[in-house]
Amino acid sequence: MAARSPRPDALLIGAPKAGTSALHAALARHPQVFTTTPKEPKYYLCADAPPPAYNGPGDAHSQQEWIWRREEYDALFAPATDDQLRIESTPFYLYLRNARRRIAEELPEVKLIAVIRDPVDRAYSNWMHLWSDGLEPVADFETAFNLESERIAKGWAPFWHYRRQGFYGHQLQDLYNHVDPDRILLVRYRELVEDPAGLLDRVVGFLGLESGLVQTIPRENSRSYVGAGLSTTVLSTVIRAGAAAGAWFPPQVWRRASEPLTSLMQSRGAKARPTLDQATRARLVQQFADDIDLLESVTGRSFDDWRADLSAGSFAGRTG
Repeated sequence: MAARSPRPDALLIGAPKAGTSALHAALARHPQVFTTTPKEPKYYLCADAPPPAYNGPGDAHSQQEWIWRREEYDALFAPATDDQLRIESTPFYLYLRNARRRIAEELPEVKLIAVIRDPVDRAYSNWMHLWSDGLEPVADFETAFNLESERIAKGWAPFWHYRRQGFYGHQLQDLYNHVDPDRILLVRYRELVEDPAGLLDRVVGFLGLESGLVQTIPRENSRSYVGAGLSTTVLSTVIRAGAAAGAWFPPQVWRRASEPLTSLMQSRGAKARPTLDQATRARLVQQFADDIDLLESVTGRSFDDWRADLSAGSFAGRTG
């Protein structure tokens, strides 16, 4: 029997902060599944060349961890046994057009699991992640949200694209035009929260694996919310400066150096995670209205709950 090519059999391509990490962790528990380390190689974001020189806070440091060489990517799958289904999970694959096209061309049989979340809730969680890590310099979510075009023009990385990452209708329309829809499974964040066992059975069935072996989805590794204040301002400024300097050192060096600062900031500024203000959400929902219409047309499913003025909340808040 010929050896399998060292490539993934399935990809989790859903949006960042939409539950891909939790689903990845659950699938990793299945005995018939092999998952890569790192979870997010980001290989198909590149084109056999180093990633773009992004300029946002921490971007130069984090992009050192992108795996862009073919031989290094192939090596991630070497430990998998012949009877294991191989999975890697890079949520940005759904967002970026070049990644979608490259996957369609180079992986003609791969199965794709696209995890999506209410676009405003997702953007808010994305902002909170970066703010609580000391990288987001703007303390007000809506202000940061509205800076997107300016930040993209300056070359900030995709994780800073709070608004555009939520245009799932356009993303899936393009994906369906290049990949057989039978190879794509669309998963909603709320399914992970409301019916984890049922969702996992649907996912493993789609992957052709034995169902019933994994019944729970781990809680997401969410960060503590950090309130604005003098200590937060000082420590986050130091963190951003350190991240810029860290671009000149191996990623693990900066991570070891930054962890005490981040922990200190999160302990001093820790507060209850605030619910997104209803008026703010109502304004931002309008920016996604046309794309939600397109998403419903493309998928034949209703996403009317995303048009509501009230946030559905975080994973922890909905399962606690």
